[in-house]
Amino acid sequence: MDFAPLPLLTPRLRLRPVAAEDAADLYAIFSDPQTLRYWSSPPWVSMDQAYLSIARDEAALAAGEAVRLGLERLSDGRVIGVCSLFSLSPQNRRAEIGYALARDTWGQGWMDEALRALVAHAFGPLGLHRLEADIDPRNAASARALQRLGFREEGRLRERWIVAGEVSDSGLWGLLARDWAARP
Repeated sequence: MDFAPLPLLTPRLRLRPVAAEDAADLYAIFSDPQTLRYWSSPPWVSMDQAYLSIARDEAALAAGEAVRLGLERLSDGRVIGVCSLFSLSPQNRRAEIGYALARDTWGQGWMDEALRALVAHAFGPLGLHRLEADIDPRNAASARALQRLGFREEGRLRERWIVAGEVSDSGLWGLLARDWAARP
C-alpha cells in the first residue's frame, strides 16, 4: 500500500515516519513501565531495541505493509508518541491502528489530535473501509480515545495475551469509513 502523502500536519504536530534520529525519544516512551502497562510486549531494556524497531518500521513502510508515524511536536521537535497502521488487508481495505504516548504528555489532547489525522488519512487518501483496534480492556484511557473517534467495542477475547507472566484479555474495537464520515 502506498501511504503517501506524508507527513501529516495538525495544529501542534507533524506525523512522520520514524527515523534513526528518533531512537532516544522512542526508547524513553517504550522503556517506561507505566506507558507500557497495557502493551502487548514488555518495556524495552536497551537502546538497541529502539534501533531495531525503527529498522523494522522502515522496512515495513518501504514494503507497503505498515506505517508507524512519530508524533513530532512542532514547538520543540520532540517525538512524544507514535501511531500506526498495520496488519493491512488490501483486499478488505482494512487495517489495525495502534498508538503510544509519552507519559509526561498524557491528558493534553496530543493523541486525539494525532489519531484524528491518521484516521482521516486512512479513510481518505488510503481508501480504507475499516479500522480495528485491540486494547487491554483495563485501559480506560485508550477506550475513551477510541470512543471519541467513533470506534465501537465489538467483542472480547479472553486471556489472549501473556506479557511478562501477566495474562490479559483483548478488547476488540472497530470503526467503519461510513461511521467516520457520518460523525457530527
